[in-house]
Amino acid sequence: MAAWGEFAALKRAVRLAPVLERYRIGGLRRSGKDQYRGRCPIHPGDGQDAFQVNLAKQVFHCFSCGAGGTVLDFVAAMERCGLREAALQLRNWFGVPACGPPPALRPAESRQLVTEKGGESSPPPLGFALRGIDHWHPYLKARSIEEPTAVTFGVGFYAGPGLLQGRLVIPIHNEAGQLMGYCGRSLDGSQPRYKFAAGFPKSRVLFNLHRAAARREPAVIVVEGFFDCLKVHQAGFCSVVALMGAAWSGRQQELLTSRFQQVILMLDGDEAGRRASAAIATRLMAGCSVRAAELAADTQPDQLPAEAIQAVLVGKGGSRTES
Repeated sequence: MAAWGEFAALKRAVRLAPVLERYRIGGLRRSGKDQYRGRCPIHPGDGQDAFQVNLAKQVFHCFSCGAGGTVLDFVAAMERCGLREAALQLRNWFGVPACGPPPALRPAESRQLVTEKGGESSPPPLGFALRGIDHWHPYLKARSIEEPTAVTFGVGFYAGPGLLQGRLVIPIHNEAGQLMGYCGRSLDGSQPRYKFAAGFPKSRVLFNLHRAAARREPAVIVVEGFFDCLKVHQAGFCSVVALMGAAWSGRQQELLTSRFQQVILMLDGDEAGRRASAAIATRLMAGCSVRAAELAADTQPDQLPAEAIQAVLVGKGGSRTES
């Protein structure tokens, strides 16, 4: 990884005005010498003058969502990332040379937003939702995701500014249905293929749990990825959640066993998926009934048509539930 510059040196090198221009923050009105105000770009609030910027002091503050600070804090807020990631972004944008190793983060610098509190394991819900998401993007059609499914899950192409610009965004909620963040799926082969905000606690959430639990069915299907979940739901099995990978945590186990009597594991048909399925089943058996819906070798649920998904699940004890 490239060397990091000192935060203080970076804040001296990069002014707030060109960063606002890069994010295309428009509609700011002058309210005094070097002072501007307008709608907050960090959250979708309605306050016309909530967001205030002082270009002489190089600081900003939103009186609605509470975000504020320096140019680093602004980039961190817009990108939903930590200060180290924001610093690297600024260096890449403006060609600021590295000044040495990264400084140790102070507690106040480890927050995703300057007004948010709590560790990375339990971040607060987002105070905003992305707007202008295209639920009818051709990529979804190519993956056989129907429009009603994309709308239900809020999945679509995002062309706005920020960390996920030009990616397919996937909203992720906690068990209470609160929006915790977004994952951005690359459409052009760029890496990472799936991008999360720094420190997003994948091991503490299950994708689509709030919808599955709301159905109050005794059984739930567990798959690995987002598109697996979308395709199984689209096939008529609405009580389905995704791990966002093959990893498994005690928190995820607690989330399932406290809500469902039976877990149907439908992980990928490769060797890693089979090993993960066996390991998860062993851990779950003490708290609930477990079944494995095994797929053909090197097959993933998102590669199957609805009829094939139905055949696998019904044949393995799944229960089909129309949405």
